[in-house]
Amino acid sequence: MSDVVLGLARRLRLRSLQRRYNSTLVLGVFALLNGCVSIALMSVIALLTREPFVFPSLGPTAFLLFYSPHTAAASPRNTFLGHLVGVVCGYVALSAFGLLHAGPALSTGITVARAAAAGLSLGLTAGIMVWLRVPHPPAGATTLIVSLGILTRPDQLAILMVGVVILLAQGYAINRLAGLDYPLWAPTSPAANEDDVADG
Repeated sequence: MSDVVLGLARRLRLRSLQRRYNSTLVLGVFALLNGCVSIALMSVIALLTREPFVFPSLGPTAFLLFYSPHTAAASPRNTFLGHLVGVVCGYVALSAFGLLHAGPALSTGITVARAAAAGLSLGLTAGIMVWLRVPHPPAGATTLIVSLGILTRPDQLAILMVGVVILLAQGYAINRLAGLDYPLWAPTSPAANEDDVADG
């Protein structure tokens, strides 16, 4: 995150922030503001459209995009594909255990089928992200949002993915404004691909 904050301070000619204040204080304020702006934007869109643009896994995604934008997990490719894998695996798990119309676990309770669906969705999501080399930890929350029945309809799942795209657009804009080489899609530096393990 310090790269993002220092880049923005340079662009906005606010270098005195770095000299005057403790870097932890400045980074914390930056994180606070970005968290508020990210979710406020989604909340305004949700209010205007009356659609579920705000969901829990956006929080950790926003943190990754602004705290560690150079990691592979924060790249647009990993973020988008990770959440997409989570959505698909959550839906497949719901379908496999006949829970597509069961209602959310928060109101219906946890049954054996629901527990199995949650376990299957998380296991599939983790495995597929590793196999595709697109790890994005917040996608684990996305798959549970689906497999626990919080968002289950195809239109809700599409909106969830649109929310991810909106957050990525914000991340791209802020990181580029800061002068960072934030990628348009895939990680750009070999160091960012720490998740790519050698075959063998």
